[in-house]
Amino acid sequence: MMILLLGCLSFLLFVLGDLNSVNWGVRALRPCFFAGCLLLAGSTAALLITARPRFLLPAPLRGLAGFLGALFLLLLVYSLFFALPFQQTYLEEAAERRAYDRGVYALCRHPGVLWFILFYLCCWLVRGSDALFWAWVLFSLLNVGYIVLQDLYIFPRTFGNYGEYRKTTPFLIPNRASMRRCAATIKAGEEHGREL
Repeated sequence: MMILLLGCLSFLLFVLGDLNSVNWGVRALRPCFFAGCLLLAGSTAALLITARPRFLLPAPLRGLAGFLGALFLLLLVYSLFFALPFQQTYLEEAAERRAYDRGVYALCRHPGVLWFILFYLCCWLVRGSDALFWAWVLFSLLNVGYIVLQDLYIFPRTFGNYGEYRKTTPFLIPNRASMRRCAATIKAGEEHGREL
């Protein structure tokens, strides 16, 4: 239970980091996002290692879930750290940044959340434990709550063109047009942090 609570605490750190970025500018709070990432990664690793299975899928299905989970984790890491210019996104305090609408960010405004939810689902299917089921449910709900805060409060104050981006790109569930735009920008080689 303590491990789950630590994972939940990571979302508080994410929120603190974002609020600090747009409201307070306190230097000591700048590492909150990365501290949250480390806390969430550590609690996830602990949950996977200490899992007591309630059920086990047949080995081929667990293997498939493990493969898909690794794929979703790679997509999550890519979406957060490589699809956007790292320095501008996470280290610089720019007066006005611009939202990106290329690559995975043409798919939806928060593609990392899609991969996040699917990653934790796969973790639960691989290990079959109650703790991982609750991690999937709680962490996913907290993440959706976090992106609602970002979408309504943080990002409109962070990105000068966020209103335009909202009009052209779905919130979380991709549609046919956004999938085509995502594929077209990736095919054209525009997926690495190009501005609107």
